[in-house]
Amino acid sequence: MSLLSAEARARVVSQLVEGCSIASTCRLTGVSKPTVLALLLRVGAGCERLHNRIVRGVTCHVAQCDEIWSYVQKKQSRVTAADPAEFGDAYTFIGMASASKLIISYRVGKRDEENTTAFIKDLRARLTTIPQLYTDGWQPYIAAVGSSFTGGVDYCQVVKRYNRKARRDDDHRYEPPRDPFITKTPVFGVPDVDAASTSHIERQNWTIRMHIRRFTRLCNGFSRKLANHRAAVALHVAWYNLARIHESIRCTPAMEAGIERHVWSIPELVEAALAEPETEPPTPQPLKLRTPPPGAPTSPARALPNGRGFLRLVGSGPAAPVAPTPPEGPEPPPAPQPRRMMQLRLFEE
Repeated sequence: MSLLSAEARARVVSQLVEGCSIASTCRLTGVSKPTVLALLLRVGAGCERLHNRIVRGVTCHVAQCDEIWSYVQKKQSRVTAADPAEFGDAYTFIGMASASKLIISYRVGKRDEENTTAFIKDLRARLTTIPQLYTDGWQPYIAAVGSSFTGGVDYCQVVKRYNRKARRDDDHRYEPPRDPFITKTPVFGVPDVDAASTSHIERQNWTIRMHIRRFTRLCNGFSRKLANHRAAVALHVAWYNLARIHESIRCTPAMEAGIERHVWSIPELVEAALAEPETEPPTPQPLKLRTPPPGAPTSPARALPNGRGFLRLVGSGPAAPVAPTPPEGPEPPPAPQPRRMMQLRLFEE
């Protein structure tokens, strides 16, 4: 890999971030497979360090989290006791800011309590404001959010109930039930239940499947090693945040979030990743209250000691009008009642 020029490295990475497989990247660039894999591992590790340094101190009002499934070497149902621990399911946890589309935190591993806790802990360490946090119904999220945010979060779970019964018509087997399809459950704080949604992070999952060949379902593009899988995810996240112009915000997510000022090119990303040194992970900072939009009423709040969150007044607003107290003295005469019109019967039926 050290014999590749900067231009050749940029060509290889350009193919990988656009959804090409390792074999097709070799055919398009003329670089051998061992060299492409070695470059992926080095650039992926550098992109992970780059993300660790740049994406911190993020101001995020609404965050959504989800897990996207893939596997290494074989599916979980075919894993035996003799196989290595890395074989089987490989979930990628993604935490994204809804407004800026920035991927704040990610983690690759098994879908278990340990990885869930580590993922939420890293997400909390990169934020500076109390977020509205929305996730699916994965139960370990509750304990992980409670221990990491310690009251400084407005958390709601959004559960979508798909019909798992077999259908005779294959054209409608993905059709969800209608009663009810979405259930929203407040867990911590004062989440906006009406606005709670996981649509943005689910759309992000689609972007990952389109741009990382290893995530393409029902095909042979799966990973053979967990290290290569993690490197591919780290490369995609760095490219998505720093070098890809998002269609809805017309700039990169890092620019929209205010942590970068320009669009990175592929050669710039590759050289920065290869030269990035190791950096200590971010430490959690005290969270601030969200700034309400102009014209919105503000509610009193007081910070609790030891960074345990805020004591907020919920549902504050203009007081209800109170009826005036009648003056003391003799009771006034009753108001005259309006006359009621009646129809007289002149003839018996």
